[in-house]
Amino acid sequence: MYREHTKAIRIGDRFIGGGHPITVQSMTNTKTEDAEATIEQILRLEEAGCEIIRSTVPTMEAAEAFAKIKKAIHIPLVADVHFDYRLAVAAIENGADGIRINPGNIGGPERVQAVVAAAKEREVPIRVGVNSGSLDKRLVEKYGRVTPEGLVESALERVRMIEDFDYDRMVISIKSSDVRLGVAAHELIAKMTDYPLHVGVTEAGGLFAGAIKSAVGIGLILNQGIGDTIRVSLTGDPVEEVRAGRLILKSLGLRKGQVEVVSCPTCGRTQIDLISLAGKVEKMVAPIQADLKVAVMGCVVNGPGEAAEADLAVCGGKGEGLILRRGVVIRKVAEESLLEAFREELEKILSEEKE
Repeated sequence: MYREHTKAIRIGDRFIGGGHPITVQSMTNTKTEDAEATIEQILRLEEAGCEIIRSTVPTMEAAEAFAKIKKAIHIPLVADVHFDYRLAVAAIENGADGIRINPGNIGGPERVQAVVAAAKEREVPIRVGVNSGSLDKRLVEKYGRVTPEGLVESALERVRMIEDFDYDRMVISIKSSDVRLGVAAHELIAKMTDYPLHVGVTEAGGLFAGAIKSAVGIGLILNQGIGDTIRVSLTGDPVEEVRAGRLILKSLGLRKGQVEVVSCPTCGRTQIDLISLAGKVEKMVAPIQADLKVAVMGCVVNGPGEAAEADLAVCGGKGEGLILRRGVVIRKVAEESLLEAFREELEKILSEEKE
């Protein structure tokens, strides 16, 4: 397994790589200069299960806001910096736990060295990022187009630049909006370096299309044992990125401590408003950190079987439904009371697990 043999890089109070659990990241979409709004969003992300958060630093005011933000949150804070090396240095000085740069657009070697020196002084890891949309023209010309080989060559060139300044606390990110290109690039680079890899599909799209595209791309990579931390990039509320990321890990058996929801697609046999009920159950369990499986089923065809495998289930009938606990019927409830009955029984299970 590749991820079992990558370097373990500490970021704040977490570790990336070295066989440590794969972390779920996100990025704020507030103005970082507005510390209060950024803090409020990060706290919501923490509640959803975000484990590392990144914020853009386009101005010196944003870099200085890091000091206030850092004091109010509970997860590692990464600064995302482009073009101006002074912003990277300032973010580090104001408490950033990690720094994301593209050495190719930060300036000449002396400017990269200044960032590395600041990172080295505080033992702050550097994420070296390369995206297919901004691949060096030289490498595009060399390979005739954007290719996995070009992405990997670009990333490793930047890694060597930082290594030349005697620093090796790095995480590598090579992203593409093309799923197959991204997968191939990760397969290639995993054989060429032992630095931990940040996995994602860049510019994936909105909630629906982006989540599907990310699940396919990230899933294909992770299932090969490649990848140490992930971000699902979606156009929307970053809380949804975290939920999607955690579900990808759960689906691959790489994450415990999250409620799995199984629900049937509905058909002509369904006699309750199952679509609404399933949506409300998903929203209810989203913030719960517990290794449980719940099922929301619409009829007697697949309902009993799924219910038998779930910790808690609801099976719909005509205007009513059964609440089952590990396959055993415990309540028969009118349709309008199903959600509340489900909530009550879920709270009982969670309370018993704490005892």
